[in-house]
Amino acid sequence: MLKECLDQVRKKAPVVHNITNYVTVNDVANVILACGGSPIMSDEPEDVADITSICGGLNINLGTLHKTSIEGMLKAGHRSNELGHPVLLDPVGAGASRFRTETALKLIKEIKFSVIRGNVSEIKTLAYGSGSTKGVDADLTEAVNERNLQQSISFIKGFAKKKEAIVIITGAIDLVTDGEKCYVIRNGRSEMGRITGTGCQLSGITTAFLAANPKRKLEAAVAAVCMMGVAGEIAWTRMQEGDGNATYRNRIIDAIYNMTGEKLEKGAKYELY
Repeated sequence: MLKECLDQVRKKAPVVHNITNYVTVNDVANVILACGGSPIMSDEPEDVADITSICGGLNINLGTLHKTSIEGMLKAGHRSNELGHPVLLDPVGAGASRFRTETALKLIKEIKFSVIRGNVSEIKTLAYGSGSTKGVDADLTEAVNERNLQQSISFIKGFAKKKEAIVIITGAIDLVTDGEKCYVIRNGRSEMGRITGTGCQLSGITTAFLAANPKRKLEAAVAAVCMMGVAGEIAWTRMQEGDGNATYRNRIIDAIYNMTGEKLEKGAKYELY
């Protein structure tokens, strides 16, 4: 399953339109190239409809939100919906401020999203209409763990059914569901949390996988999440004395570039609930 999804990305090289944040925009572009896709970035309202029309998928990220980019998100989202392209929402920091929360809720009301991907605090904010986060990080008291796993699965399935979308919660344990099936993924390293943008990178990769696998969206999302986690594990084994988080970031991108379907299948750790 995972190998086939990755092979399709490498074969089709989908173009992904990213309205993403300027903190991580370069890493998002590089990681999409590394996985086999082709990135393009634009948030200018006068530009986005044309740009998204020539792409295979749209990745919307709220990381550095401003009024002009919101207009661009809405225009690009509406155009992508008209074209039947997959659209992903990464609600970075939803719950951290009223502006971010209200914007995220407006987007999911007006745009049909194929995937909503965030940490547990962001997803709960969207589900309940309000919440709190530690900046753009999840509230540790809400983190998915072995003790609350069944409760978390029930919550995310219910939210996915309500929104008719694939929902991804990322953290120490990742959950991916379409409302019926839920994949529990245990890949990755805690050190990935010391790098800005691994979540943003995952959103870009996931959009590329969706665009390349339109008939297998759930499996494509699972493959993308597993790929990011496996890359984090491989990259960590290549760290040397004196290396830091900047080196680790680059090694993760290199690991994705060098990922094969066989490595992905062998390294992925997931269960279906």
